[in-house]
Amino acid sequence: MSVPSTYRAAQATAAGGPFEIVERAVPQPGPGHVRISVDACGVCHSDAFFVDGALPGVRFPVVPGHEIAGRIEVLGEGTRSAWQVGDRVAVGWFGGSCGHCPPCRRGDFVVCLHLKVPGWAYDGGYAESVVVPADALARIPDALSAIDAAPMGCAGVTTFNGLRRSSARPGDLVAVLGIGGLGHLGVQYAAAMGFETVAIARGAAKADFAKELGAHHYIDSTAGTGVADALQALGGARVVLATAANSAAITATVDGLAPRGELVVIGADPEPMGISPNQLLMSGKVVRGHPSGTAQDVQDTLAFSTLHGIRPMTEPVPLDGVEEAYRRMLSGAARFRMVLTNA
Repeated sequence: MSVPSTYRAAQATAAGGPFEIVERAVPQPGPGHVRISVDACGVCHSDAFFVDGALPGVRFPVVPGHEIAGRIEVLGEGTRSAWQVGDRVAVGWFGGSCGHCPPCRRGDFVVCLHLKVPGWAYDGGYAESVVVPADALARIPDALSAIDAAPMGCAGVTTFNGLRRSSARPGDLVAVLGIGGLGHLGVQYAAAMGFETVAIARGAAKADFAKELGAHHYIDSTAGTGVADALQALGGARVVLATAANSAAITATVDGLAPRGELVVIGADPEPMGISPNQLLMSGKVVRGHPSGTAQDVQDTLAFSTLHGIRPMTEPVPLDGVEEAYRRMLSGAARFRMVLTNA
């Protein structure tokens, strides 16, 4: 069977889009890289940082996409033998590390000073083909479809890893703020990890959905009782995983933490949080940001999700529908992850 000489990619040529589908010559992977035939790619809200040119070093035209699932087509020279042509692989926000900066030398690759995020450091997965460093690869279990695996490279690993690296232990009260693209996975992971799980969202109508995801309790943030008081009525949260990209909503959870409780922030908002030192000092509370996870963390996320039957809620759209999918994600109308697919 002949190998195509070109592939299609969705690119934005200027800040803010729109997208156009273009034909490009099929690239050959260099040493330590592989070429992946993309089966599916999630549309993440963080893609807007690149499409809008909001981060340093973004170059147009830009092909976003850092929630990639596909199959290895070609191994570049020097690629380790653990990978073979045909292997099903995922690539997430962690798209490779430099290997020589101080965090890398300490083995903390996800905070590499030169982290290679797909769609930023190199063309991402809004395409039929992508070339990535081999250290970015995570193996997809046979039981997991590409459409389900793709969002796990960012939304999945960020929530899963944020919880398992937190101070919470099975039986502890853990709250997930927001049940959208990240939070609907976070609630499932928290319940599967054995936490007494609280879902926090806007409106009483979401209570049943939260329970379906596995939450033991639901807090309506628009109700008369404040979020912090509602958490304290349950005994205080050992951990709050803040998936909502809303600094005011995140701030409102701090006083709901138990002594030495931990606020883990994964929802991105440029606005500052209104937290005073006095809220933290006497009770020894901790506030920290949490990045996504390495390729091994993505692989752990995929394995755990398979074991516990955890799947993202997705809306698959062919690559030709990229503009509609991206705008639906931006508007907040997606339920809950838009995924671009290649037949």
